[in-house]
Order: sequence, then structure tokens, then C-alpha cells
Amino acid sequence: MNVRYHLCDVFTDRPFGGNQLAVVPEASGVPEPLLQRIAREFNFSETVFVYPPSDPRHTRQVRIFTPQNELRFAGHPTIGTAVTLAMSGLIPLTGDETRIVLEEGVGPVPVTVKKVNGVPSFAQLTAAERPSFNDVVPAPDVLAHLLSIERTDLLNGPYRVRYASVGFPFLIVMVKDRSVLARLRPNTAVMETTGLKEVFVAVPDAAAEGFHFRARMFAPLLGIPEDPATGSAAAAFAGYLAAMDPRRSGTLRWNVEQGVEMGRPSALYLEADKQDGATTAVRVGGSAVMMGEGELSIREIQ
Repeated sequence: MNVRYHLCDVFTDRPFGGNQLAVVPEASGVPEPLLQRIAREFNFSETVFVYPPSDPRHTRQVRIFTPQNELRFAGHPTIGTAVTLAMSGLIPLTGDETRIVLEEGVGPVPVTVKKVNGVPSFAQLTAAERPSFNDVVPAPDVLAHLLSIERTDLLNGPYRVRYASVGFPFLIVMVKDRSVLARLRPNTAVMETTGLKEVFVAVPDAAAEGFHFRARMFAPLLGIPEDPATGSAAAAFAGYLAAMDPRRSGTLRWNVEQGVEMGRPSALYLEADKQDGATTAVRVGGSAVMMGEGELSIREIQ
């Protein structure tokens, strides 16, 4: 059998930046046992398989795989799939902005595809779940050992360590400055001991033009030593920031750069809606660049 695929870089407006993604736009004929094997063959942080929707009111159903397992939700695959379907003419566009719904493990995920200079190269997702938090976290000494830094490198004050989730929990850790962020080296033995799967580390970055934070995300136990752009973590981070913001109502916005230390700079644009002190929605947006397309020829299924 032959399996068509598209490749794109997500959360970037230029080739060879952002987070790589493989999209199989018509996956109905791919046998179930091959899904994980194909994702492992691409060996990107995620590979997406696209199907007709189970609900005709929605646009597509998508399944997202890392090299090791299937995910209920992930941000850069959602953004990249929306742009891929739009750029390849597989979904109709209704103007400068087209609203679609992708069915994922967490439920329906609304996505708005936007044209930039006439090209549908930007998309913004709305998380299917509202932010939730867990403050049972590793002790500061354990965190420092986990990240191979000193305890004094952790940022104190309003940015407390906590788990944040919009479908999958990330441990949010803030550090003092860029130099600390640059020398992070996750200790997988400590991660295994603590059961920590994904850690999102950020620093307030007033020096970065156009950005409020610089971040890194590590998930070595999921087969992702480091991720250059993590939309689901960014959505959780938006909920984290909104929860500590004193403003009780309105739309809050932050820009985050990620992947700089990997040589794959990424730009993620975060929004959170608050009403009477409660966060009612979080959104993450970014650009994507089409990098290529092709066919996998699968001669034999073992």
C-alpha cells in the first residue's frame, strides 16, 4: 500500500524553524497496527493521521502519535494539520478566516485558520478543556536536581511551581534568566523516580523583542528529549498565567518563544479569556510552513 503524507514546520513562518510534523491527510485505509510504526518511522515529536469526522458538523477527526504512544491532544499537530488541510485544498476556505473543528481525544477542538498575505498559513486553536491545576509538586531540591541546576536558579515570587493542564498535565517551572534556561539538562533518572513525564520551563524575557517569555519543554520518557514548540504546554501555560493575573475580566495575551536553544526558533501566541476571575477559554496560535509531501510505500506488513 502507498500512504500519502505532508511535512510541515509549525509555530514558525520560515523553513527549518519551529516543530516538525508529518500529516497523513487520508488515513482511513491505513491498518491500525501501522499507525504507531509509521509515527516511529518519521520519528518527529508527533505524526497526525486524519479521518472523516464522526460528527458531520465537524471538519475532520485526527489521531496524534509520538514515536512511542498516542496522545489525546497536542497543540502543534492541531495547528499544523489545520494549515496543511487548508494549504493543500482539502478543506474549503470561507474568507480571510475559516473556522473548523477537529475531533481529538479530548473532544472537539475549534480552530480558526487565517490567511496571511492571502495564504492560509496561520491557525489558532481553542483548548477543548478549561485549565486545571495541581499543586502537589516535587520539592525545590528535587526540581533543581532534575534540571541539573542549583536551587537558587529557580525563580521565586509569584511564579510558583505547579502542574497545569488543558488535557495533559505539564509541570510549569520558572527560572531566573536566559543563562539558566540555556544550561538545563534533564535528569531522566529523577524523572523516572518522580513519575514526571513533561516539564515546561520558562523565564520572563523582557530582553526579547516581541516576546514575554522564553521557554523549553522536555519529555524524554515519552521519546521527546526536547520539543522545539509545544502548543499543549503553551495552552496550559496560558491558563497558569491567567490564574495569577489580577485582572478579573477580559482577554489576556502573551507571546512565547521556544526552541531557540535547539536552533529551531518558534513563536507561540497565547490568549486567555477571563470572566469574574475565572478563566473561561485559552487559545494558542502560530504559523506553519509547508516543507514537502510524498508517499510511503509499504510492501509488507509483519
